[in-house]
Amino acid sequence: MLSLLAASGAAEPIYWENLGLRPYLFEVGGFQLRFYSLAYLLGILFAYWHLSKMIKAPGAPMAQRHADDLFFYCTLGVILGGRIGYAAFYKPELFASADVFKLWEGGMSFHGGVIGVLIAISWVAWRGGLNWLRICDYIAVNVPLAYMLGRLANFVNGELYGRAVASDFPLAMVFPTDPDQLPRHPSQLYQAGFEGLLLGLLLLALFWQTRARYRPGLLVAVFTIGMGLGRFLMEFFREPDAHLAYMVVETGLSRGQWLSLPMILIGVVVLVYALLRPATGSAGAGKTRPA
Repeated sequence: MLSLLAASGAAEPIYWENLGLRPYLFEVGGFQLRFYSLAYLLGILFAYWHLSKMIKAPGAPMAQRHADDLFFYCTLGVILGGRIGYAAFYKPELFASADVFKLWEGGMSFHGGVIGVLIAISWVAWRGGLNWLRICDYIAVNVPLAYMLGRLANFVNGELYGRAVASDFPLAMVFPTDPDQLPRHPSQLYQAGFEGLLLGLLLLALFWQTRARYRPGLLVAVFTIGMGLGRFLMEFFREPDAHLAYMVVETGLSRGQWLSLPMILIGVVVLVYALLRPATGSAGAGKTRPA
């Protein structure tokens, strides 16, 4: 899509409304099946399908029944953690009203979703007597491509656009939801490409083409560093939320960047741990205590 947009013009910005996009697949009466909802659904279904395929490979730290439990609890973790995280990190005033439950109005935090998923993994691992770190490895492989779908849905919705840019920038785009109608970076596509597609392909290659799965913590460390670093860099192109713009002025970094710094640090610590520890043997890698 980036090459298509780049070829669309050089001197004039691209107008989102001229791309023939709309935020929903179809509408029946007052109901709209929105691409944002589809992105969540397809992302979760892909993660479940691929996780089920991963655990059939040698060295799996869990059985299919554990994958089924993870599918349910991680879905709750993404939704509840994402929404609560958005309210806690970006809009605390939501806690004062029922608006905090209005998921259909948008507002989800990636960092909150990560916390929710970690809690879900902890519950399933504790209940099933599983290795928590190795389960994190298997879940991490599936997150970036699901995340990519979410960012593409943001672009289709014309939301979460980037910072203002010169109109002759090849990818400069004007979004109809922008009150200032300025040419902007299509930062949703940058994030979909870097934090989604590239990181996802890297993790898939590490899992299927190397023995990374036998080093507990290695895959989740690569994910955490890659996602944290990607979010930190992409925030330089993304327009900060209006009510949090003061943070960029005062500190030079956005709220998303401050939240990404500990992610990078934690990822580096886990990476060092994974590389210094001996690899798990394939013969015993799939053994777990009875659930």
